[in-house]
Amino acid sequence: MSAAEIAKKHVAAALAEGEKEGCDSNAIGRYMLSEIISNYLRNRSVKDVQSELMFLAENCDPDTDYMFMRP
Repeated sequence: MSAAEIAKKHVAAALAEGEKEGCDSNAIGRYMLSEIISNYLRNRSVKDVQSELMFLAENCDPDTDYMFMRP
């Protein structure tokens, strides 16, 4: 199983459990992101984590066609 498959499985499980318990999906996502950032900071510098998060934030629009994605 790939890292992406493992992550997707656990995110889906957390969201399903949250829905069952009456938790808001945005709150689940926010706390998961907090845990992910904590994990990143174990092995990476703050500057590096900030750079990663900025890249993801600037490129999160699923409707945007990026030059590097074109054939």
